[in-house]
Amino acid sequence: MQRNSCGLKIRANSHHFLLVLVLPPAFKAAVLIQQWYRRYVARLEMRRRCTWRIFQSIEYACEQDQIKLHNFFSYLMDHFTPSSSKERDFISRMFISGESFKEAELEKYCDYESMEVPDSYTGPRLSFPLLPDHATALLEAFKQKQQLHARYVLNLLHETRKHLKQLPNISHVSTCYSEEVTVCGDLHGQLDDLFLIFYKNGLPSPSKSYVFNGDFVDRGKQSLEILIILFTFLLIYPKEVHLNRGNHEDHMVNLRYGFTKEVMHKYKAHGKKILKMIQNVFCWLPLATLIDQKVLIIHGGISDTTDLDVLEKIQRNKFISVLRAKKRKESNRNVEIQETNEESKAEADPAGNEAAPSLPPSPQPAQAPSTANRLEFSRWVRQTVQEQIEWCRRLVDISESEEEELTYASMVSLTDLDGPCHTRQEDRKQILDILWSDPMPQEGCIVNTVRGGGCYFGPDVTRKILEKYNLQFLIRSHECKQEGYEFCHNRKVLTIFSASNYYEIGSNRGAYVKLGPDLVPHFVQYQANKAAHTLTMTQRISRVEESAFRALREKLFAHTSALHQRVQGRITLSNWATAVESVLHLGLPWRMLRPQLVRSTADGMLEYKSWLDDLAMEQRSQEHIQTSLLEVIYRNRSNLETIFRIIDRDHSGLISFEEFHQTWKLFSSHMNIELTDDGINDLVRSIDFNKDGNIDFNEFLEAFRCHLQCLDSGEGRQVPGALG
Repeated sequence: MQRNSCGLKIRANSHHFLLVLVLPPAFKAAVLIQQWYRRYVARLEMRRRCTWRIFQSIEYACEQDQIKLHNFFSYLMDHFTPSSSKERDFISRMFISGESFKEAELEKYCDYESMEVPDSYTGPRLSFPLLPDHATALLEAFKQKQQLHARYVLNLLHETRKHLKQLPNISHVSTCYSEEVTVCGDLHGQLDDLFLIFYKNGLPSPSKSYVFNGDFVDRGKQSLEILIILFTFLLIYPKEVHLNRGNHEDHMVNLRYGFTKEVMHKYKAHGKKILKMIQNVFCWLPLATLIDQKVLIIHGGISDTTDLDVLEKIQRNKFISVLRAKKRKESNRNVEIQETNEESKAEADPAGNEAAPSLPPSPQPAQAPSTANRLEFSRWVRQTVQEQIEWCRRLVDISESEEEELTYASMVSLTDLDGPCHTRQEDRKQILDILWSDPMPQEGCIVNTVRGGGCYFGPDVTRKILEKYNLQFLIRSHECKQEGYEFCHNRKVLTIFSASNYYEIGSNRGAYVKLGPDLVPHFVQYQANKAAHTLTMTQRISRVEESAFRALREKLFAHTSALHQRVQGRITLSNWATAVESVLHLGLPWRMLRPQLVRSTADGMLEYKSWLDDLAMEQRSQEHIQTSLLEVIYRNRSNLETIFRIIDRDHSGLISFEEFHQTWKLFSSHMNIELTDDGINDLVRSIDFNKDGNIDFNEFLEAFRCHLQCLDSGEGRQVPGALG
C-alpha cells in the first residue's frame, strides 16, 4: 500500500495497480462548498429573474394604461356631440394640442430675440453658429448643476428644428468617413450615463460618429439637459451626430412620464413656450438610421407590414403624437357631426365647408332630447355614436370584425379625414410599429397587448425584412436589459439600452455598441452610480428585490376593491394566486412570489380579508388618509395627473373653474352620471379648499373621489378606456 502526495491510497500487486479512492476531509469539504455555492447562485439568479419580471410587468402595465387613457380621450373627442359651440371649442382646445400652429405663428409665439439675459446670469452663453467650445461649456455647466437661460434654450430649439427639417426620414451613415460609429440606446433623462459615455468613448467629433436611438427624455430628472447637449452636438457636427425618434419623444407620453413637469419646474416663466418648441422638434426627428446600407437602427422594432420605402415618404412632422388622431379640418367635422341646435348652426362657417363628393352622406341624428331626462339623453347619445361608427366603417369599407385591430392594436384613427384615409392609417401604423414593437422568440407577428401599442415580431419577420432590404442585422432599444444589451433572433436583432440602474440602483448595467467598417459589434458596459460598485451581488439583488416587491404591494393595494370582490373567507394559496392574477393581469409567477407577499400558514390556507387588511395597513400614510381614497389615488394617480395636465393648458399647475366645469360635464355625460350644472358648481366650490378660485392637483384628486361616489350610487355605461 502506497500513499501519494494527494492523499490517495494505491494498492499494488504483481499484475496491476488497484486505485482506491479515500478522500481526505478537506476534499470532501471543498465538494460540499461547491455544491452549496451553486445552489446559492441558482437561488440568487431565480430571485433576480423574478424581480426583473415584476419591474417589467409593472412598467408595461403603465404604458398600457397610457394607451387606454388615449382611447378614452379619443372616444370623448370623436363621439361627443356638443350641445353648443362653447362646448365644441372647449373639447377642441383641451384634447387637441397646438398642432395647427403655422410656421410664422410658432416663431412669433416662441420669440427668443425679445428675451433679455440679465447681467446677473452666470450660466453658459450660446451664439450661433455653435462651436465645440460651446458644447464643452454646456457640459461643465450641467456638471455644476447650472441652468441654461430660456433665451438660449429657445434659440437652440429653433436652430435644431431648422436643421431637422432638412433631414430625410431615414438617416444614412457610412463608416468610410469615421473610424467607427457608436450607437447608444435609451437614456431617459439620466445625465450621468451620458457623461460616462462621453468620458469612456470620447465626445462627438469628425472622427467619432454617434447614433442616439431615441427615448432621451422622461423618467429621469435631467431630460432637458440631455436634449440640450444632444441638440448642441447635432448642430456642431451634423454629419457625425444622428438622432432617432423614440416612443417617448411624444407630447402625450411626456404628460404622463415626467418631462412636461420637469420643464415647467425648471422654466416656470417660459416653460410653455419651451414645451411647444420641443413638441415641434420631436415630430421632425428622423425615424431610423442605416449604417453602410447594412445595419438598420430603429427604436422599437418592426412588423410584418413594415416597409422602408413607405417610411421614407411619410410626412413625419404630421405625427406630433402617434397615440392620437390629428385634428380634423373644420369642414370635415361639419360634414361628420350635425349640430344639435340652431346656435351652433349659425356659428358654422359655410365658406369652410368644402365639397367631398366621394364621401357617403353622414347620418342625420335625431333632435337631441332634453338633458333633464338623463336616461333618454343617454340612449340618444349611444344611438348617435353607433351611427357615426357605422358611417366610418362604410367610409373606409371595413367590416365590424376589423374595427378592434384598427382602433386599438394599431392605434389607427378613423377620424383622419383630411387626407386619404387609408394612407393616413397606414402611415400612422408604420410609425407606431417601429417606435413601440418588441421581438419575441416565437414565429409570427401579433398585437403587443402587454404594452398596448405596436406588435411582437418573431424571427421569421426579422428574416424577411433582412432579406428584402439586404441587411445584416437590426439594432433597436426600447427594452431595459440587465447587461445593457442582448441578442435575439439568431443574433440578427440587437437590443441596446444605455440607462444604467434604470429600475433601482444595481438593477442593470448600461451599454453602448461600436461598429467599425467590418460592422462587427463591440460592447462597452458601465454603471453610472458609484454606490452600485460598492454593493456585493447579494446586496444588489436584495436591494432591487425589496424595491420591486414594494412596487408590487402598492399595485396590489391599488386594486383592493377588485380583489375584495373575487373571493371571501379562507382560501387555498392556489386560489389566492388565481384571484390576484385575474385582477392585475401582470402574468407573474404568483406562487413563487407568495412568500414575499403572504404570511406563511401552517395548514396552507389564507385568511383572505386579513391579507387585504395587512396591505392597507402597509400603504396607509402618516396623515391617516381614508383607505378608500388612498386606494383610488394609488390606482389612478398617473392617469389623473395626465388628465390634469391636459386640462391645465398653460401648465400653471392650476385649472380654472370654467375648465373644471366643462371637463366634469363631459365626463359625467359619458359615464351616465346624474350631475347637473348646479351640482358641478357645488362640487367645485367644496373642493376649492384655499378659496383661490382655481383647482390644484390635490383638489382635483378630491373631486375624483367624490365622482367615484356618484359612480357607486348607480349603474354607468362602459366607456372604452375609461379609468378604473
